Amino acid sequence: MARNGHATARVLFVCMGNICRSPTAEGVFRHAVAEAGLEQRIVIDSAGTHDYHLGHAPDRRTQSAAAQRGYDLAGLRARQVTKQDFIDFDYILAMDLENISELKRLAPPAHRDKISLFMDYSRARRGAEVPDPYYGGAPGFELVLDMTEDAAQGLLQQIKKKLGV
Repeated sequence: MARNGHATARVLFVCMGNICRSPTAEGVFRHAVAEAGLEQRIVIDSAGTHDYHLGHAPDRRTQSAAAQRGYDLAGLRARQVTKQDFIDFDYILAMDLENISELKRLAPPAHRDKISLFMDYSRARRGAEVPDPYYGGAPGFELVLDMTEDAAQGLLQQIKKKLGV
């Protein structure tokens, strides 16, 4: 896709309910993209494979942990993945293998190659799954942040190469 004559990339982060992991990834990646000055070239969103929390803000523990590291997730609202997402996004990045399976089940065959594990972009934890912190304590939310910060940098480097910047 092109915007203002420049190539763009569109990234969708996906977890189950879109209130913990995927909004964290969205907020962390948005911050990295802004620091790189690429907000006009990279479109970022998040969604869930299930409709458990539609319209809800991220979990308060997710927001609190993110805020302590300088990420503001307050304006985000949970939504469910749609058929149109498979057409609109270039990167559809799942937090775990269960969500990859669900995304591949939902995706039109021509768009399944856009789906991958977010942690495949990690330098330290390539191929790992981002664990769902919902039923755990504060350390789980910190781990999600550690993992997404690492993978966000790897993803940004990959997209910068693709965009030629």
